[in-house]
Amino acid sequence: MTIRHAILAAVLASTVAGAASAEVLKPVQAREIDVQGIDLGAVSGVVYYTAEPDGFRVVATLAQGGEDSVPVRVEAVLAPGQSLVLSTPRGAGEAPEAVQISRQADTVLVRRATAAVTN
Repeated sequence: MTIRHAILAAVLASTVAGAASAEVLKPVQAREIDVQGIDLGAVSGVVYYTAEPDGFRVVATLAQGGEDSVPVRVEAVLAPGQSLVLSTPRGAGEAPEAVQISRQADTVLVRRATAAVTN
């Protein structure tokens, strides 16, 4: 199975919650991986995290649809209270598609983000 197929399968298996709610992400344990789907319009992917001494290492793998698409991996170590926003631009005057991944105490949340309109 290619990385693209793995990403698409994970995205189909789970979707990001609406703007008013958030999905709680569980840490990777042993061989079981708890992944959360990310939908940023033309770009989609999955996110998971592992607990490490320095904080929670959040890993998001994103790809555009299409056979020739090259996936991109984004990694960040989050301390309590920190967050990361992943976004893709849209047309002029339109807010970008955005997802916020945040750490609150010992919990990682994934939710739609409200991003400012930029031109």
